[in-house]
Amino acid sequence: VGFFVCRHIGLLECNIVLMKRLWLILSLLFIFSCEDNDKEDCIDESKITNLPCDDVYDPVCGCDGVTYSNACEAENSGITEWTEGECN
Repeated sequence: VGFFVCRHIGLLECNIVLMKRLWLILSLLFIFSCEDNDKEDCIDESKITNLPCDDVYDPVCGCDGVTYSNACEAENSGITEWTEGECN
């Protein structure tokens, strides 16, 4: 909202428009930042190991969006949550 528009619609109305735009921008930033945090929070670096796993292919989709060959491989990568099957 430019100065010219604010001058014609009034200061109060202009402030309301600006606040609505600011609220929308902040809401979108919050939503997208939460999506990124979910992926980071699902990896526990203290659980990353190099233990041997069976060579059985029983894919799981890690919470980081990566397909692991089985649950053991996911656990060795520090993944804390997964679902059965390959990631889409």
